[in-house]
Amino acid sequence: MTVMETHTVGGSARDSVFDGRLEWTSACPVSHLIPGRGVAVLLRGGEQVALFLLDDGTLRAVGNFDPFGRAAVISRGIVGDRAGEPTVASPLLKQVFSLDDGRCLDDPSVRLPVYGVRVWAGVVQIHSLLPEGHRHDGAAGEGS
Repeated sequence: MTVMETHTVGGSARDSVFDGRLEWTSACPVSHLIPGRGVAVLLRGGEQVALFLLDDGTLRAVGNFDPFGRAAVISRGIVGDRAGEPTVASPLLKQVFSLDDGRCLDDPSVRLPVYGVRVWAGVVQIHSLLPEGHRHDGAAGEGS
């Protein structure tokens, strides 16, 4: 499943909550996620994120672009762990990335961006930087 933010004439069909320079973008209801399977989320500004619900019920989000295979495929990777650390293996060349901090466990000089994730009113939201000049004031509230 790929989740994309869509826009209508009156505004966004998916809610975005602004928190200073950072933006929370709604992805999908948490009930739509399957443990151990990833989904791709397209954020405002074209950022692609791979969102994962782990078997322990926690959520992780990293960049969806595989720097080795040079394709947006991380969301289709194989979820696992190494010594208890949650990981995803690229479906192309099988490099393994930490879902905690984005580092490549096979090449420490490479890392995926890591995004904040929360559940707000049953909906998964992903935190991303807003482009300079798109700042909004307001509180985002409490999340998980």
